Amino acid sequence: MPGPMDGVRVIELGVWVAGPAAGGILADWGADVVKIEPPGLGDPARSFTKMLGGDLPFNPPFEMDNRNKRSLCLDLTTDEGREVADALLSEADVFLTNIRPAALARLGLDPESLCERFPRLVYGEITGYGREGEDADRAAYDIAAFWARSGVAASLTQPGGQPPFQRGGMGDHNTGLAAAGAISAALFARERTGQGQLVSTSLLREGMYTMSFDVALTLRFGADVQVADRKTMGNPCINSYQDRDGRWFWIVGLEADRHWPPLARIVGHPEWVEDDRFKGPGDRAANAGELIAMLDEIFATRSLEEWKPIFEAEPDMFWSPVQTISEVIQDAQAHAAGGFVEIPDGESTTILPATPADFHGTPLEHRNMAPEHGADSEAILRELGQTAEQIQALREKGILG
Repeated sequence: MPGPMDGVRVIELGVWVAGPAAGGILADWGADVVKIEPPGLGDPARSFTKMLGGDLPFNPPFEMDNRNKRSLCLDLTTDEGREVADALLSEADVFLTNIRPAALARLGLDPESLCERFPRLVYGEITGYGREGEDADRAAYDIAAFWARSGVAASLTQPGGQPPFQRGGMGDHNTGLAAAGAISAALFARERTGQGQLVSTSLLREGMYTMSFDVALTLRFGADVQVADRKTMGNPCINSYQDRDGRWFWIVGLEADRHWPPLARIVGHPEWVEDDRFKGPGDRAANAGELIAMLDEIFATRSLEEWKPIFEAEPDMFWSPVQTISEVIQDAQAHAAGGFVEIPDGESTTILPATPADFHGTPLEHRNMAPEHGADSEAILRELGQTAEQIQALREKGILG
């Protein structure tokens, strides 16, 4: 089956990760996503292979965000190129972009221009810092706007420590998911009103929403939430511990009174439940350093494999191993949860991470790996009614790739 977005045409003018991620989600959901790329190297994310350390035969980050799409190589700086784009947009449902606003305005692809010319169009805009304010046109990658400026990095930095590095595309993919959801909602509204609209999100906003637990507390109480230190966690029932081999795992006892007795039994000290040092949540918080040190010593006596059946014997013992990516890939539950998909790739398939939603009434049907630069240019122009002679003329002028 083709997915819930079957019949929706998306024109994507996206670079690097955030815009293409949003387009990739919509493509996974069944939309026909036409990715416009400039002549030359195309989307700069095609260079990830070199950035990853060599001339690699595959480009997994690019493949992840651009599967199920079609590529149109088109020079939008020319009048003829913009005419082709207008023809595409006149039949499209969505225009999706994460190009900076000033550049879009120079091309006549800003939201004010397109929404006036195509009133049914849903315009999906992703920016670094939002549409208004002095930084509205500031360049941003997610490590700047999502990770650093929004408070995520600082909230994970121990006092006196160094801010941790973000993994690739974390903020971009979250923002892409938000954009895909907003576009879907705008399409739903258009079904009722017949009117398209601009929907926008930003890396900064997504970072702030990711940190909204902390942001809400600081707004209410006027003080930053302190960075957690596992050695002095106020609730030792929700903390990380190591086994005999140094492997980390999390005990997730969020409800202190409910989860404290099982933890005490697991470590062989049921009497601690009535111990004045640890009896109530306040007692455990006051003596957290002592209790965590004792738990550390006990957990270090067995391997995680030995602890697992002990943990599982307690229904109210919530826990999880801290897994590497290699372990996640081998985790049977990650596969059972639908975390991986097989994408048609020539005569075979390639396994890639799944986007994080399933549609059980309209299941997804993956169509193709990320297209080569300009692979679908001629087919797309033929759909617009262009003749072979017209297409060849555009190629000769360097407008079409």
